[in-house]
Amino acid sequence: MKVNKHLLDDVEFVKSPNTGGDLKPDSIIIHYTAGRDAESSIRTLVNPKVKASAHLVVGRDNSVTQLVPFNVVAWHAGKSSLGGRTGFNQFSIGIEIDNAGVLTRQGNVYSSWFGRAYQEKDVLRAVHRNETVRKYWHRYTEEQITLVQEICAALIEAYDIDAIWGHEEISPGRKIDPGPAFPLDKMRQRLLLGHRDEDDAEPIAFPAPGIVTAGKLNIRSGPTAQASKVAQPLLQGANVTIKQQSKDWYRVRAEVEGWVSGHYIELKD
Repeated sequence: MKVNKHLLDDVEFVKSPNTGGDLKPDSIIIHYTAGRDAESSIRTLVNPKVKASAHLVVGRDNSVTQLVPFNVVAWHAGKSSLGGRTGFNQFSIGIEIDNAGVLTRQGNVYSSWFGRAYQEKDVLRAVHRNETVRKYWHRYTEEQITLVQEICAALIEAYDIDAIWGHEEISPGRKIDPGPAFPLDKMRQRLLLGHRDEDDAEPIAFPAPGIVTAGKLNIRSGPTAQASKVAQPLLQGANVTIKQQSKDWYRVRAEVEGWVSGHYIELKD
């Protein structure tokens, strides 16, 4: 992914009127929509009566929609403070991820606040970083997590980004997104500190054995989350042979050959 004139290349742009002045971003804020779907969230964020917006919305269908250019203030953070800074709208890019958020359980049914039921495979039981009791959370898709990482990498390359925060961290007690289902700590460590780790790491000698660590891992025609799927997902514990690397992606051979996110492959001795 690339940023061109403060817009992501090759994504749909739907202009939101809910904006402020000029923005020179140095931070990225990750949110979830807590909505029915990406389309309904986009309609909300472009409604002038709502007084809210974000720069990007990442859908569960692998879509990315931009609502505000990256050099313009979007209204996504609200009342916020961290490390002596307040009003994060003024220096951050907001990314909204289509996700229902907290779910409630009745028997074997997991429901969102708007009444939609979800299957158990799409639910994570975990403790939020600002809480002490386990709750049920809507899982993000592998594609969403990978897309957000690729977007953040493009933003870091284009702007002077030195921090990635969750809304829950800049507005604790008021906001709980993106919640424990999103691997925020791992993502920012990889993106903001990973260059140093990569420089120190030994190169992989191909072919190399590996094992799948995700519950299900899609195998694709190219090294991007937007590439087409070429086979049924690889299951956790599946053995693969790593044949090539392209940034955070591996071309692997299992029953078929294709590209997978390297974040979910562990090298074997």
